[in-house]
Amino acid sequence: MRSVLCFGDSNTHGQVPGGSPLERFGWAERWPGVLQEKLGPDWRVIEEGLSGRTTIRDDPVEGEFKNGRRYLTPCMQSHAPLDLIIIMLGTNDLKRRFSQPASEVAMGIGCLVYDIKELCPGPQGKVPEILIIAPPPMHDDLKEWNAIFDGAPEKSRALALQFEIMADSLEVHFFDAATIGECDPADGFHMSAAANLALGNALAQEIEAIGWAGAQ
Repeated sequence: MRSVLCFGDSNTHGQVPGGSPLERFGWAERWPGVLQEKLGPDWRVIEEGLSGRTTIRDDPVEGEFKNGRRYLTPCMQSHAPLDLIIIMLGTNDLKRRFSQPASEVAMGIGCLVYDIKELCPGPQGKVPEILIIAPPPMHDDLKEWNAIFDGAPEKSRALALQFEIMADSLEVHFFDAATIGECDPADGFHMSAAANLALGNALAQEIEAIGWAGAQ
């Protein structure tokens, strides 16, 4: 059996657009759950989504535990061996309080990839396959979140290119979630159930296309 770690923020956690962090789509509706259904029993999909999670930044408001880099290593050690690690982060790095351009957010993603390669949590102590996902761009109207994400919608439209450049330079896989759906206008930055379904289906195809070598 192969295993895949889905490491992300509220869009991996499955937060309902326009709802609170406690309002969550069911397992079968969230993209990791869809992915599990599509991949079947030969795969174990591990869902690690946290609302507000950043790439490498301590959040002065929500707390340092929202820093993805602080949790990624123990998370990998807990679930190893891992055949594939999917990283879908970046949205929360665009909050006004961090003042980060898309290129710096991509560098944060690069730091996480570096940590994965340094730990080597794959089978036989090797580096697992790594897939970076660029989240769908935000809508211009983020409702009550407009002040927190002031200036973020424009930056979010630049994430895909910066993430792809980073993925190419680090020789890891890349997928642009904007190719299969968009954020729900209910709040402007969370994915709808339909987008979760489309993403899970698309990622199953991406995973099946990877040239897997050796026994499971």
